[in-house]
Amino acid sequence: MKFIATDVDDSAGKMREKLEVAQAARGRAIDPYFYRSHLVYERELQELVFRSWIYAGHVSEVPRAGDYLLLEIGEDSVIIVRDGDGQVHALMNICRHRGARVCEDATGNRKTFVCPYHGWVYQTDGSLKAARDMELLEGFSTGDHGLKKARVAVYMGLIFINCNTDAADFLGPLSNLEEPLGAYDLENAKVAHKHTYRVDANWKLVLENYLECYHCATSHRAYARMHTLKDLDYKVKDVVQAMLDRTEEVTGVKGMGKEYHATYRDAEGFGACCYTSRYGLFDGYLTGSEDGQPVAPLMGHIQGYDGGAGDFQMGPLSFMLNYPDHCVLYRFIPRGLTATDMEVVWFVNGDAREGIDYDRDKVTWLWHHTTLEDEYIITRNSAGVNSRFFEPGPYHPEYEETLQQFVDWYLDTLAGAL
Repeated sequence: MKFIATDVDDSAGKMREKLEVAQAARGRAIDPYFYRSHLVYERELQELVFRSWIYAGHVSEVPRAGDYLLLEIGEDSVIIVRDGDGQVHALMNICRHRGARVCEDATGNRKTFVCPYHGWVYQTDGSLKAARDMELLEGFSTGDHGLKKARVAVYMGLIFINCNTDAADFLGPLSNLEEPLGAYDLENAKVAHKHTYRVDANWKLVLENYLECYHCATSHRAYARMHTLKDLDYKVKDVVQAMLDRTEEVTGVKGMGKEYHATYRDAEGFGACCYTSRYGLFDGYLTGSEDGQPVAPLMGHIQGYDGGAGDFQMGPLSFMLNYPDHCVLYRFIPRGLTATDMEVVWFVNGDAREGIDYDRDKVTWLWHHTTLEDEYIITRNSAGVNSRFFEPGPYHPEYEETLQQFVDWYLDTLAGAL
């Protein structure tokens, strides 16, 4: 983790002043204060991150009763587990006695979760099974001391959680993605590989980088030579329209080119962002690989390569870029003021066999290298915005439009909380 100087004069009043200035200067990058303040970071976790829907895993990662995986957010830990009845739960990894974590291994299978401190035992649905000798406490009830839970939504095999018990519905907004996302049959897909890249930068810098492609032409040469997203719309509209004109016939999927946009301030509910569109690859490229040629069997219900890629957003921090033969999911999780976990998950057809139908290194090549390039530029961005001499500049009206939408939502949310 990178350490930066703490603002010893920080206060809620100072945060309010900085927010007012930033809101009055919409269309420009935000003040370094928002990347350096520990007070801001805690408010972000409370008011944005823990109130938003976040991708937690895929059903194939917890196929049997007792299977679990851990999701680390900030200083907190959540257990994603399937119980004996087949239901997926999100349990706070905190004993209800004196707070010790009840699970340490990142993945595994458990019949129960046992606190290593005083031996309290929890079922996989979070209920307290036994608390040693606590019957001596008058009125004590195991039913009152189960593990705390987060909300869970499972959509097409993707598991999402929200730590706000009063969170907005997510399945309704997600239904707007049904046709184009359903084409990939993600519920029956296979996780070919996943990797967490720890980036020594504030989480907003990592997310902001993903939300704009102004940097793509200069920072991602391999990506840029095949993806039209790196150009202004008017320069590539003919290529994109030609792809959209043929997409349903070539892929065999009705609604494959559907567009839907309801994110950040326009989301149907707080933290329930949903977005999809399809953009083109340049002629001669069929998928996102080192040479643009297929690297795995076609996904789900897709019957052919249309020269396009599906772009999806599910919640404020989770995104997918889906090619006909594989899908790539990105998730951005704050782990500290200057540390972010950028998890990348690659999916292939559920029947695909590694070493026979696909080579994992070929499937992951493009976005592994692109992510390493991102880490390089983000850490240098972080070094610059933490300078006392940094003065925020203007956003590009097209390339950075989505980034501006995020920043507006971010500023309004923090200001509303104050």
